[in-house]
Amino acid sequence: MSESMDSSLFDYDLPHELIAQSPVEPRDSSRLLVLPRAGDSIEHRHFRDLAELLEPEDVLVLNDTRVSARRLFGRRPSGGAVELLLMRSLGGNRYQALTRPARRLRPGERVIFDDAPEAFIEEVGEGGQRVVRFDGPLGDAGEMPLPPYFHGTLPDPERYQTVYAAEDGSSAAPTAGLHFTQELLTRIERKGVRVTRVTLHVGLDTFRPLPEGPVEKHKMHGETYTIPEETANAVRFCSGRVIAVGTTAVRVLESAGPREQMEMGQATTRLFIRPGYEFRCVEGIVTNFHLPRTTMLLMICAFAGRERVLAAYEEAKRAGYRFLSFGDAMAIL
Repeated sequence: MSESMDSSLFDYDLPHELIAQSPVEPRDSSRLLVLPRAGDSIEHRHFRDLAELLEPEDVLVLNDTRVSARRLFGRRPSGGAVELLLMRSLGGNRYQALTRPARRLRPGERVIFDDAPEAFIEEVGEGGQRVVRFDGPLGDAGEMPLPPYFHGTLPDPERYQTVYAAEDGSSAAPTAGLHFTQELLTRIERKGVRVTRVTLHVGLDTFRPLPEGPVEKHKMHGETYTIPEETANAVRFCSGRVIAVGTTAVRVLESAGPREQMEMGQATTRLFIRPGYEFRCVEGIVTNFHLPRTTMLLMICAFAGRERVLAAYEEAKRAGYRFLSFGDAMAIL
């Protein structure tokens, strides 16, 4: 790994008006900035053109996690407002959750809801995490946890799911995949590209911001991933490029070892990819434009170079690209 780098090196100005507040339709009509991993040329395309950029024998790896987390709004017995983001079920009406305000919710405290059973704080973890037990099943209580910078509305909650979402367990969508339509995936497969899947349930590591100071001080808490046998074989015997859709798919593939030794199975990854990291598997990334000072941005900078990536971001800003979850995309090939 490289020498120490300050998180301020991965800052950039993101005008509020460039943060997408509505998804485009159809999904694959979003814009696509194509950045070669080496070289200075940038192409401005549309996401539907991705089929033209891929080659027969390439392997395209998707993350098929499905958002199942729920956000609930309640209050303490004293009347103070409380927000819970239920990230993972622990069984027995118990959940791993992020809470706001975090500091005031201690073990034994109650949270009252108008449309859900009463909750009790059982354990306190790092980064605002809590183990919460509800006094009964939740049923349909709660709402989908859209990103905090998204202030629009979604008439259809499925628009925050990828068209191939299958495995419940995620607290946020792997947003690079939101651009795909079934028709585009069919076109890609007909070209001879092998489309395959992994599962990583998006949790705290994916969206937790970097603290000020040296980036190596950032702690990854771990996210669970699964690699099916079909995917492991496709990657091991790939005679083209292995291209990951989204930073979550990158973390899975890079955590599972060199390309030629890829193994199926389930594991937990705490891999923190930052400049200086040597990629062992992934040779292309399809991704969205990320917030400043985030692990996702560091990963992209590790893959294509910090100065080149930040210069591409500036070009995207000049060209009016839409940023973040419902924004446009970038392909680094």
